[in-house]
Amino acid sequence: MLVAFSVAPSGTGRADGSVHDAVAAAVRVVRDSGLPHRTTSMFTEIEGEWDEVFDVVKRATDAVAPYGSRVSLVLKADIRPGYSGELDGKIERLEAAIDRQDGDAAAE
Repeated sequence: MLVAFSVAPSGTGRADGSVHDAVAAAVRVVRDSGLPHRTTSMFTEIEGEWDEVFDVVKRATDAVAPYGSRVSLVLKADIRPGYSGELDGKIERLEAAIDRQDGDAAAE
């Protein structure tokens, strides 16, 4: 399964509203998990089996908790039994489709 999630504290008391230290704590948990992952400006994606992925999400959420009075978690899952390597595989298939479309457009 693939899970894209974003976790951040609120009620931090910081005047600038920055949450980068808390997010860094969550990303450290993901990186230390050993599971395939990717972090972007808005989400962290992680790939693995249900129990191991959700364990990491829970621990990442717990790592953010000390940074504020509340924690917000946004999560989206792609559950596709029997598939692995989809963190990169989905992107590779997308890029190939774009390249094919670009080739078709150039041929017109």
